[in-house]
Amino acid sequence: MNAQNIVVQKFGGSSVANLDCMKQVLRNVQKPLADGKKVIVVLSAMSGETNRLLGLVKQWSSTPDLAEVDSLVSTGEQVSIALFTMLLKDAGVKARSFLGFQIPIITDDFFSSARILRIDNKKIFKALETYDVLVVAGFQGCTEDGRITTLGRGGSDTSAVAIAAAINAEVCDIFTDVSGVYTTDPNITRKARKLDTVSYDEMLEMASMGAKVLQIRSVEFAKKYNVIIHVRSTFSDEQGTIVSQEDSQMESILVSGIAYDKDQARITLSHVPDKPGISAAIFTPIAEQGLLVDMIVQNLTETEFTDVTFTVPRSDVEKTLEILTSLKSTLEYQDLRSDANVCKVSIIGVGMRNHSGVAAKAFLALSDENINILMISTSEIKITCLIEDKYGELAVRTLHDTFKLDEMSYSNK
Repeated sequence: MNAQNIVVQKFGGSSVANLDCMKQVLRNVQKPLADGKKVIVVLSAMSGETNRLLGLVKQWSSTPDLAEVDSLVSTGEQVSIALFTMLLKDAGVKARSFLGFQIPIITDDFFSSARILRIDNKKIFKALETYDVLVVAGFQGCTEDGRITTLGRGGSDTSAVAIAAAINAEVCDIFTDVSGVYTTDPNITRKARKLDTVSYDEMLEMASMGAKVLQIRSVEFAKKYNVIIHVRSTFSDEQGTIVSQEDSQMESILVSGIAYDKDQARITLSHVPDKPGISAAIFTPIAEQGLLVDMIVQNLTETEFTDVTFTVPRSDVEKTLEILTSLKSTLEYQDLRSDANVCKVSIIGVGMRNHSGVAAKAFLALSDENINILMISTSEIKITCLIEDKYGELAVRTLHDTFKLDEMSYSNK
């Protein structure tokens, strides 16, 4: 079967929240059907359902087995696909629902954050010979031995892009409750503007720095297999944002967006012996527990001693402190401190590769607002500043104005 005749659509929790929302999803699915296309629909659980199920986990167990957690929370998508398939059949559409293990979508065994290893496209193509629409549960897969796994928050995005890659589809439509990817969070500034296009690398940075539009692994999949993502609204026919390989037009724009991440905490080890292997001794045990470390700064405080400061998600602070406390005799640090009253603000744009002065311009703008920068990290297309949490939204608005991101056509000169 020709992949060009197959459309892959994904709908998030807000798009399937109730019957009225699902009827709008039905209308979106019927459009390609009317053009003679086959459709693969990937659905999330109804809005709030995954949180409800996780709430039950906390009530029942203080140390829940993650494999059993996956078995429970995956039921949210099962409800969505069954109900939506009923709607399709009532509308006269030949449709069938599929759970992750029925395709199968094979993953590793890292329960609650599994990674997709492969997808059997033979069964997909075979099913499309009989059915016009396949309704697939997002967010889930199974191990080689058949245990249910889930892909982490936002995992339905990854499911959809991975299926699109498996069948060699050129585009994956991600339908959500916003009309595309914006220059920053519209809830912070009304000047936020929808982007027509954004590169994979920019979207990866935006997702890693707190933008909630797409799960980061879905963008990684899209980049690896060159699947174009179209982020658009379930409730509007307007063109959304195309996420694709960068081109000369993208490169001509210095800054594409400002990302903002409140889920941050800073940890400092003071008066640590400055000797070979000390960084490995600090960060290897943290990594072995699956904890994510982002920004790292090491400051020489006096001869033979240094301070090491880094950031982790706020939810990982307690566990990180426990690990470091248990290693005090090994690391020989003098003091261990944490601060959860911080946030990250990031300037992102592929055009930064070929232009200088972005950092200086950003730092001056923050200085003019008396916003102190606590830590800085950079990549080719990103500058991230750690600042006090209370200045986060002000910093976003300031940088958005500084680089004139509200203008429809801009050069940021």
